[in-house]
Amino acid sequence: MHTKVHRIDPGSKVRMKDLDPEATPLCDDKADGKERCVELETRLGELQELLFAEHKHRVLVILQGMDTSGKDGTVRHVLNGMSLSGARVVSFRKPTQEELDHDFLWRVHEKTPGEGEIAVFNRSHYEDVLVVRVHNLVDEKVWRKRYKQINEFEKTLAATGTTILKFFLNISKNEQRKRLQERIDDPKKHWKFQHGDLEERKLWDDYMGAYQDVLEKTSTKWAPWHVIPANAKWYRNLVVADVIKDALESLKMEYPVIDLSAEVVE
Repeated sequence: MHTKVHRIDPGSKVRMKDLDPEATPLCDDKADGKERCVELETRLGELQELLFAEHKHRVLVILQGMDTSGKDGTVRHVLNGMSLSGARVVSFRKPTQEELDHDFLWRVHEKTPGEGEIAVFNRSHYEDVLVVRVHNLVDEKVWRKRYKQINEFEKTLAATGTTILKFFLNISKNEQRKRLQERIDDPKKHWKFQHGDLEERKLWDDYMGAYQDVLEKTSTKWAPWHVIPANAKWYRNLVVADVIKDALESLKMEYPVIDLSAEVVE
């Protein structure tokens, strides 16, 4: 698929209202899209095993989005065919006091992937220019500096062998309303509902402004953002999986050559 249609080119102007959460430009058939998702899960499993075996590359996947945008669901589908020995998920919660005593990237760096590993950040260091900004947790002069600091941090990762794939899962405000209501109406989904979700929803416009700046200021040639229309869950999964597959294939990985000619199983 030509997934570049969802990529934010570095230096380009971004307007959130122009990013359609309903769009499915790369596949207009849900059944076909779901079938392709299954094929991609298998292929991603093969590529992740190769990544782990070759042990030369690192891959960092960053997922951001509003509440109910489907970060957890995306993780399940993308990692479904992968081995836990070489793939892990990191969720960044409210910082501890120890973490607050350091710079905002201190807790992030140690969670980045090692050789042969895929790490998926379910939320990430971008919370420090999103939640922190919207809730005025630090002075504006502090969070504004963080765009450049994040870009430099990611540039260092990329320069030392990490492939960075960033996805903003874009849902509409109306779709979020439906999903939140489902969590209230369905007893099996009550555990997903947080009372703070409704308060955060009131800040929708503030978050959209914050995300717009994130996409404009931190989509770089070494770590571009992909804005994924996420109202259709199947399309969200399809595009994210396809972008990751293409990135892994571009690494031109090979299984290590090991001479076992002298080994005999008795």
